[in-house]
Amino acid sequence: MSGLRNGRIASTAYKALSTQSPFVASVSRAGAVSHREPAAPEDASPLSVLPAGALCRSLFTNTVSSTPWLLSPAIYFLSHLCQPRRPLLFDVQRNRPLAWLMKQTVYKQFCGGETPAETKQTMRRMRDMGFRGTIITLATETVFDYRKNLVHGLGVEAGAGEGAATCPAIASWRKRTLGAVELLEEGDQLAIKYDSIPPYLPGKMLTEPRITGAGPLVTDALAAGEPLPQQMLDALDEISARCKAQQARILIDAESQLYQFGILEVGLDLMRKYNRDGHAVIYNTYQAYLKSTPASVAGHLAAALEGDFTLGLKLVRGAYLATDKRSLIHDTKQDTDAAYDAIALGALRQDLFGFGGVEKHEEARRPFPSVNLFLASHNKESVVAAHELHRQRSEQGLPTVPVGFAQLQGMSDALSFGLLRLGGAPEVYKCTTWGSLAECLGYLARRASENRDAASRTSDEFAALRAEARRRVGRLLRLQG
Repeated sequence: MSGLRNGRIASTAYKALSTQSPFVASVSRAGAVSHREPAAPEDASPLSVLPAGALCRSLFTNTVSSTPWLLSPAIYFLSHLCQPRRPLLFDVQRNRPLAWLMKQTVYKQFCGGETPAETKQTMRRMRDMGFRGTIITLATETVFDYRKNLVHGLGVEAGAGEGAATCPAIASWRKRTLGAVELLEEGDQLAIKYDSIPPYLPGKMLTEPRITGAGPLVTDALAAGEPLPQQMLDALDEISARCKAQQARILIDAESQLYQFGILEVGLDLMRKYNRDGHAVIYNTYQAYLKSTPASVAGHLAAALEGDFTLGLKLVRGAYLATDKRSLIHDTKQDTDAAYDAIALGALRQDLFGFGGVEKHEEARRPFPSVNLFLASHNKESVVAAHELHRQRSEQGLPTVPVGFAQLQGMSDALSFGLLRLGGAPEVYKCTTWGSLAECLGYLARRASENRDAASRTSDEFAALRAEARRRVGRLLRLQG
């Protein structure tokens, strides 16, 4: 693995990430021209395609995230905006100037839209910039904090009526999720959270964070390892069938460990039903920072082989370091990086956890099952190594698996646009969160707090943004001169 990263191929890819245009049309091995169209000179930086407004917002947010004495107050301010019973000055629902300011800066940088129309416009803009599609996800979620023994409900809008024959929260979740499905076009993807159904208060609509000791019906079932309510299973079936008909995919988000094992099992059951034709409609998300993930992936590889279905394997590093039980997580970031790369590269080689790799191993090994891989990462080393391995094996006719790449909207744009102009026409996506301003601020506050260390390691991205800004200003001055 280290040889791949430090060798000539990876070095060439790194150089490409900094020098070529993201819109140079590429040709696949089958001879089909990529969906991207030429739009920039070959010596332009990856960020040359970024609109001026997005570049300014990126400079602003990266200035904050790269400056420790600005980052901490910014996270505190975001968190304060999400507190209940806040005064008018800090209430985005009542203070219109504040709401406008937050939407024009933080919201537009990281979120897709408050309405279906706004979200659809963002998705089209992503496709116009060359991305294969957009991953959309609702901002609502529920997080269990092991350290405080509390359930944090973020972005609450409708709820679960305990003891009712029909749960209003599930009905609300189903309606909103089906509405999101309507936004999808071929190539787009839907990320869903099972634990995004907030508690129900009759006659009251909540759009602010709520902390409660009792979770709703779905989260209770997930936490207890019990089957989901039939109403929820029916909703998931309806949503999955609709996505399959639209040639879209469902990425089931990873969540707090209190819920995660239940989520993985539900996802596996859906794969058995919908991932039957060699193509994954349903993906589970596996968090590399968990010590248990290799065992989970190995078990699901075995299930896919025995059940003759395609395993949808979305790999992330993990985002719940601040709230999950620390003993479940790798001791160091280096251990997490090694785990991530071992799974990603092993899957691409079809040689992972005793499956495949027959030509390299003398001992009896099980055949490698059908797998579709999706790598969600902002780590350039991991992404470049995976892409180059996949390209190399495809060109040499060696066994591999389909792979896609994704980064969050407003983050790692140099990496995202850089991938677009590499050989092999990689499938690159942007993931965007949609929902009301209040919902999304709650989501962003938690993300910023949990990824404080990662946010502070944005020097490379910040340098690339500043270089692009200088290039544009210099070009403008030359034109005026």
